[in-house]
Amino acid sequence: MVGRKNKPAKLRKEEILEGYYTVMIQEGIEGSSIGKIADLLGIHPSLILHYFKSKKNLQSELISLMVSKFKSGHLLNFDHIKDDDQRFKALIDTIFSYEWSRTVDPGVHYGFYYQSFRSPEIKETFREMFRWFRDYLYKELLFYNKRGIISVTDELNAADLIVTLMEGLEFHTQFLSEEDKFEKFAETTKQTALAILQNKIV
Repeated sequence: MVGRKNKPAKLRKEEILEGYYTVMIQEGIEGSSIGKIADLLGIHPSLILHYFKSKKNLQSELISLMVSKFKSGHLLNFDHIKDDDQRFKALIDTIFSYEWSRTVDPGVHYGFYYQSFRSPEIKETFREMFRWFRDYLYKELLFYNKRGIISVTDELNAADLIVTLMEGLEFHTQFLSEEDKFEKFAETTKQTALAILQNKIV
C-alpha cells in the first residue's frame, strides 16, 4: 500500500501517478481530483501534496509517465526476428494493433491533447513524443528501403503519413465506426500504409 513507511519515495510517487491515471480513465480530466486519487489508493490527500506540492505538478508528472509508457519500446523490440521481411511485417502489425493503440488510454491521451492547445508546456511534450516516434519510424524505413522491402522516395514524409494514419484510427473508432470494430478498420488502414510504402507513392 502507498502509505507504508518502508517504501521508497520514488515507488510511492509512481503508485500515486498510476492511481491518478486510473482516476482519469474513470472520471476524465475534469472529474479527477486529489481527493478521488487518495480515496482510490486509501491514503490521505496530504500525502499526495507532500510528494507533488500541487495538482499542476501532479498533472505534469502524469504526462511524463504517459510519454514514458509510449516510449518504453517493449512492443517495438524485434531483435529476436532475424529475417528482414518478417521483422518488417512484425513492425507494421504492431503499430496498427489494438495493443499498441492502447499503450495509453485514449481518453487520457486526448484529454491532454485538448489541453495542449492552451498549454505550451503540454504541446511541447506532445510534440517531442510524436517526433520521437516519427524519427523511430524514419530510421526503420531507411533500413527497409535500402533492402528493397519497401519502395519510397522520401522516408521522412512516409513516416509522417504512417503516424497520421495511426492517429486517425482512434477518431474512426470513436466517431465513424458503427460496430466499434477497431481491428477491422485497422487492417484496412494497415493495408493502405503498405500500399504507400511499397509503391513509391511518397
